[in-house]
Amino acid sequence: MSTPPRVLSGIQPTAGSFQLGNYLGAVRNWVALQEGNDAYYMVVDLHAITVEQDPAELRDNIRLAYAQIIAAGVDPSTSTLFVQSHVPEHAQLGWVMQCITGFGEASRMTQFKDKSARNGSDHASVGLFTYPILQVADILVYQADGVPVGEDQRQHVELTRDLAQRFNNRYGPTFTVPKALIVKETAKIFDLQDPTAKMSKSMPHGAVFLLDDPEVITKRIKSAVTDSETEVRFDPESKPGVSNLLTILATLTDRDVHTVVTDYDGKGYGALKSDTADAVVEFAEPFAARVRELMSDPAELHRLMTEGSAKAREVASHTLATAYDRLGLIAAGG
Repeated sequence: MSTPPRVLSGIQPTAGSFQLGNYLGAVRNWVALQEGNDAYYMVVDLHAITVEQDPAELRDNIRLAYAQIIAAGVDPSTSTLFVQSHVPEHAQLGWVMQCITGFGEASRMTQFKDKSARNGSDHASVGLFTYPILQVADILVYQADGVPVGEDQRQHVELTRDLAQRFNNRYGPTFTVPKALIVKETAKIFDLQDPTAKMSKSMPHGAVFLLDDPEVITKRIKSAVTDSETEVRFDPESKPGVSNLLTILATLTDRDVHTVVTDYDGKGYGALKSDTADAVVEFAEPFAARVRELMSDPAELHRLMTEGSAKAREVASHTLATAYDRLGLIAAGG
């Protein structure tokens, strides 16, 4: 019997509630990938501290992110679900990977350029600069075969592949060289107030937060920017707002977007907004209820985290020990 391919992905705990783009663009795909794959999913709290965080808020957000992943449908008895900082091998292998990465190579990572430009280079930490290399370690320490990412993350997987091959060539076969799993049908959800920008927690007025009250979610969607026309059609270039609503509705109802369009012959934007709001609320209400249930039992949540990190460390510790041995480091006690 063949071993199922291993996939790995993570999400930062930098906001209380997941927004709709997080779920439809990433976590929903994690749920689907549980079938037929050996899935490893994590709350990447070490990545979160590349910018300053309030400690109490971060602690709450880590628990909340973990609970939301489960509420979205990731089964911790099927997938290995853990918190990144609970597995010290990430940081240890991260240092090894830094030591074989060229400075120019790291400097070319576009997300550092974007984030440091937004925040000012004087406020950009060394951690922000090197976090793509920690991300490399996140992947390699589990010998992942595939990494489900959006197109904007492809560069990170390419760096991972380059460093895995470099290490293997210098020190002998050690790491699986992963592939980027760019899922073409994964929905890209845009800001409701600026449908040319990706939905983000950094622009809260145009985002839908899944833990908000249904009334707030409905109001947010019904106030979405559309255009001066009345025809409902899918045309991302000239009708980005309407197309975004159609994408949300089609994805949540598991239908092709062009099939959804036919439901609105002779109907206006009001009907589309109302139906989209209903579909989001239909998902969000039981999702929020499940999150509240999980958060109300911190001992059980802690048990699941502990169990998940123990499963993760079984793989990570073996990979790190092999990498250390290849490098010529002496094992403790040996």
